[in-house]
Amino acid sequence: MMEKIAKLIEQAQSDIAASNTLAQINAVKVKYLGKSGELTQLLRGMKDLAPEDRPAAGKFVNQARDEITELTDKKSKELAQAETDEKMLKESIDITLDGNAVERGSLHPCTLVANEIVEIFTSMGFSIAQGPEIELDKFCFQMLNIPPDHPARDMQDTFYITDEALLRTHTSSVQARAMLKSKPPIRIVCPGKVYRPDDDATHSPMFQQIEGLVVDEKVTLCDLKGLLETFAQKLFDQKTKVRFRPSFFPFTEPSVEVDVTCSVCHGKGCRICKGTGWIEILGAGIVNPKVLENCGIDSKKYKGLAFGLGIERTTMIKYGIPDMRILFENDVRFLKEFK
Repeated sequence: MMEKIAKLIEQAQSDIAASNTLAQINAVKVKYLGKSGELTQLLRGMKDLAPEDRPAAGKFVNQARDEITELTDKKSKELAQAETDEKMLKESIDITLDGNAVERGSLHPCTLVANEIVEIFTSMGFSIAQGPEIELDKFCFQMLNIPPDHPARDMQDTFYITDEALLRTHTSSVQARAMLKSKPPIRIVCPGKVYRPDDDATHSPMFQQIEGLVVDEKVTLCDLKGLLETFAQKLFDQKTKVRFRPSFFPFTEPSVEVDVTCSVCHGKGCRICKGTGWIEILGAGIVNPKVLENCGIDSKKYKGLAFGLGIERTTMIKYGIPDMRILFENDVRFLKEFK
């Protein structure tokens, strides 16, 4: 019995010394000290010894168990410390080295311009109004003095979904909804996406507009020019001038096209403005009395000012971008210019 215990201790010492991982040392513990371990089996076999030999054998087995336990615990601590040291070495950070800069993104130039325009108008007392992109013909055209047989429908081809539903061609539909819900005075800007079947260097089938509406007593075309001149000077610079040219829109009368002095050459003439010194930026006018009446507003008491501009076109003018399609290509090299 004593000889078996001595060999068992010797074998255990060898297995402990050969263990290189915590998993291996745990397996050694189970092998010798577990419920079915070799040392446990020896203890169970003591019943076969002579009564006078049992005390000495039991003492020897307990000493063997204590020795194996001590050796395995010591080895476990050594292996655990070794694993911790290795992990710390792999995950260590040299704080004396320069850090790796995390590259941050930036807002799209169209978003920058849209935010700036909205901020300019809200600073002048305008509120923001929004409406659905899938709109009814009633709000997109008929309420705005554009019945089904009106020639103005040819000015903006339309993506129809049904005979009555369509992808809105302008955010003027939001103005119609706002006038139906609110009583004058009204002062709103309506930003959002609009859709028309155009696709070339200066047009996109989906683009963004911001339209504005003022409905109040005794507003005039002079008020409109002053408003737009203030807006243009805040968006571009204080030297920017505004001029009106007669035009036609079915929902305004009179209607005007609005030009601003070129933000690159300041009116001297350059490649961007094609030598004229002026760039068309938006359309505007006095709200047609029929539109006010359609929306339940007394056109004899109230007048309206309306204007609308495309975000992409304004972005191109502000930053001198020659082709609208660049704005939709998501070229990171281009977008980095606007950080």
